[in-house]
Formats: sequence, C-alpha cells, structure tokens
Amino acid sequence: MHFKDVDRVPDYEFGFWTETIDRWHKEGLPLDKRNIRDIELYLGLEGWDCGEWLPIRTGLWPPLPERVVREEGDRAVIDDGMGGIYVRPVSTSSPPHYIRYPLRSRDDWEKLRPFFDPDTPGRFPLNWDQMVEDYKDRDYSLAISVGSLYGWLRNWIGVEAISVAFYRDPDWVTDMMDTLVNLWIKIIPKALRGVNVDMATWWEDMCYMRGPLLSVRHFEEFMVPRYKKVTDVLREYGVAINVLDCDGDVAMLVPGWLKGGINGMFPVEARCNDMYKLREKHGMEVLLIGNVNKLAVAAGEKAIDKELKRLAPMLEQGGFIPLLDHRCPPEVSYATYKYYLRKKRELIGRTDAKLPD
Repeated sequence: MHFKDVDRVPDYEFGFWTETIDRWHKEGLPLDKRNIRDIELYLGLEGWDCGEWLPIRTGLWPPLPERVVREEGDRAVIDDGMGGIYVRPVSTSSPPHYIRYPLRSRDDWEKLRPFFDPDTPGRFPLNWDQMVEDYKDRDYSLAISVGSLYGWLRNWIGVEAISVAFYRDPDWVTDMMDTLVNLWIKIIPKALRGVNVDMATWWEDMCYMRGPLLSVRHFEEFMVPRYKKVTDVLREYGVAINVLDCDGDVAMLVPGWLKGGINGMFPVEARCNDMYKLREKHGMEVLLIGNVNKLAVAAGEKAIDKELKRLAPMLEQGGFIPLLDHRCPPEVSYATYKYYLRKKRELIGRTDAKLPD
C-alpha cells in the first residue's frame, strides 16, 4: 500500500455467502468449517475476516435488544430495539428489509443520541492496558474500524428519507454527522495513544452500479470536511491508510474521498469500476483492494486465468491487493474456488500455503 518492494502481496479474501458454505459442504469442505473465519483459516487465507481490528466500539453503544415480533414461513419480523421494524429471511443471507425505519423525526434522534457518548463504559475492554502491551510485539497487521457517515444514517432513516433530509432538514443531517465525528475524534486518541495500527477502515455502501446515491455536491458539502477532520486525527497517530468499503460505481466520489483523507477503495466491484482509469486519473494517491470479478470466477478456469491476467499489470504498479469484489457467491464451486486461489497465489508470489485436497 506504500508502493514499496515486498516479499509478496497479502493473500486476502472477503468471505463467502451462507449459501456458498452450504454448497461447499456437499462438495468436500469439512462440515466443521461453518463460518467465514473457520474456512479462511482452513484454506490458509490471511483476511479480511482473519485480520485483527482493535476491539473497541466506535458506533452505537450499548447495542439495543431486538425481539422477534412474528415468524411467517421463511421470514422473521424483527423489532430492532431502536424503534424500527424489519423483515429478515430465515434460511438465506439476503439483507434485511425495513418496513419501518427507527429514525423518523428529530425526537427519535434525541432518544438515540446518548448511545454515541464516547465515555460510555464498555467501549474499551477492561483489560485494555494489557492488550496495548500485547500489540507491541505483534507480527501481523492491525486496523482500527472507524465507522460510517452516510451508511449508518441511511440504515436508520432509509434512502428516500435521508435524500429528502439533505434538502429539507440539512441541520438535522449535520447534527447527526457531527455527533459521529465528535465520537470518533475523542475515541481515536485514546485508542492509538499506545498502539501503532497499520490502517483505518470505514464503511459506507453509498453507491449502486451506476453511481452514488446522493449528489456529489451534497457529498462534498456534508461529508468530505468531516472525513478530513477525522483522518487528520488519525494522521497525528501515524495512520496514513484509510480503506473505505463501498459497493457500486465509486468513480464520482473518489476525488472527494481523497480530499477527505480516505485513500483506499474496497472492494472496487469489477462490473462497475475500471480500476485502471481510477489509477490513471488519481495516480499513486488511490489504493485499490479487490476488483477480482466474482462472475468471472464463477465462470470457471479459463475465465479465471483471463481475469488474473487482466489484474497483473496493476500488481506490478503496486498499491493493489487482489481479492473477490464481494462475498464469494454460491455459483462458485468448491473446486473452482480452490483453482482460483492456486492461480492467484502464483500471481501474488505466495508459495508457503498449500490448499487441502
């Protein structure tokens, strides 16, 4: 990520859908490998889910208790404890669908505001001082997870309501975003005073396959200065890499993210983004993680070989870690996925890991 010579590129992947794991159990994956971390360790992968993040709480805390209102066949109706109601599929890993969002007014927000107090007990482990000492001698990468400005608000309010709020109640949007920023800039110094981390991570999911869910003007006005306020604090503690997770076509927002100090794009979905154009436009300012087309991997060995050949020149440039551009879908067989890993490991120079038969 610093464009320096390395022994090899990290062997990261981004996990698997539940349905993928179910399929692989029928195709030779041991039944005791039930979750993403189990499988990544079994296959010799190094993250994301096998990576390590500081065990601190940088969002809503403490979590509010949910309850099942009713179950209807394969659907469960859930009260989220915040005032919202959503429907969750029982047997699949599809995202939940809100039928009533928790924040519908400023009064709802005022009830939620105390849950973003940076001094609430439990944001740090009770043995934090010991953890700080343990991290000093580590031989692995370590990250701090910051949070989300748009994505969390969108989850609490809904796409339509947050879109309208930017126009009709910008002061409310400002208040919520400032509450989050103030939480982070108070927690970060406490977390990083004795710990050197390798990167900070963010989550937004504020784009779809044709572009962002809000205007670039609103993004630049509401979000970019607030990103910068937080990344400036991170930089004071030596954190120069800020990786942001956003699906969809991110090209229109990359300039603002860079201006706000966020320089890592993940997972750079291949069907929506031309990472070579991003690098051509932004040079070594932009860091890229992902961009292996999951649909190409699902298509089989010839498509995998072609896809990895497409990525090779970017690896030579540096500032790029290849991995599937989202969770591995169930269209990918267990044998095909192992073929992909073998070929990718040849490309990134990893020779120490052997895959199980």
